[in-house]
Amino acid sequence: MTTIEVKNLNLGFAVEDTFKQALFDVSYTIEEGKTLALVGESGCGKTMSAMSILNLIPKTARITSGEILYNGEDLLKLSQEEMRTYRGKRIAYIPQDPMTSLNPLYTVGDQLLEIIKIHRNLNGKEAEQKAIESFEQVQIPDSKERLKSYPHEFSGGMKQRVIIAMALACNAKVIIADEPTTALDVTIQAQIMKLLNEIKETNNTSILLITHDLALVRENSDKIAVMYAGRIVEQAECEEFFTHPNHPYSKALIKSIPTNKNTRLQTIKGQPPTISDKIDGCRFNPRCDFCTNKCKTNIPQLLEISQNHYSACFLNTV
Repeated sequence: MTTIEVKNLNLGFAVEDTFKQALFDVSYTIEEGKTLALVGESGCGKTMSAMSILNLIPKTARITSGEILYNGEDLLKLSQEEMRTYRGKRIAYIPQDPMTSLNPLYTVGDQLLEIIKIHRNLNGKEAEQKAIESFEQVQIPDSKERLKSYPHEFSGGMKQRVIIAMALACNAKVIIADEPTTALDVTIQAQIMKLLNEIKETNNTSILLITHDLALVRENSDKIAVMYAGRIVEQAECEEFFTHPNHPYSKALIKSIPTNKNTRLQTIKGQPPTISDKIDGCRFNPRCDFCTNKCKTNIPQLLEISQNHYSACFLNTV
């Protein structure tokens, strides 16, 4: 069953006196109880597509077309007031930087209780008990006492657990995890991902995992959507993607993963385009070793090349 479906999402920014498009017909689905990893280099549009789901895009941004369906209801047609019933309660967001996501002037307990009171309509002892249970779920020791602590009294990994506890407190059916392990050491990264996977299994939660870390993706996702310069260029089941990558960009990403073998790391030539760069045809063509004249003038469509495996590359159609 599909929980969220993003369909042909187009978004751009007002830059000085012009409108620059940043997302081009972005489509992907987040299935119930599954993890979809949205992968790509920094600036490719991963976070902006996720922010569109929550209707939290910047004031300079504008969605020009597309649909974002939550159990069949188009979230783009809802007012800000109506969207507040979805944020936190049905769709939770784990931001990139837990260090700056908590208000330093209030205890973590006050911040968690505020969310519980708003979305669960609980007060007093019931709200406090739910807060304690949420902390216990994310394995924060001495949960009742730690509710009285301020954010600066927590490590980076513990702050991330607090953010996840806020998502759990409202029983969100979808969790958007935006680079959830950034700035955390490898051991803490593994703990955070183990925690998210346990939540997914226990609560049948859907997870959108936004990352550029393919090693993290391979261990923790069910499906993968690869984004490049505002377009989805490949989608596949996790194992299929790593076994049979199709798009030249996907292949280049996989070859850049460090391994235990004594082999030279491969890089992708050139630089990712900016929003101001005008690129005709396939947006990867300036960096692609297989580029043809057709790639420079035509836009490849995302086509099914095998069961549940889609790729946008003219190499599949010649």
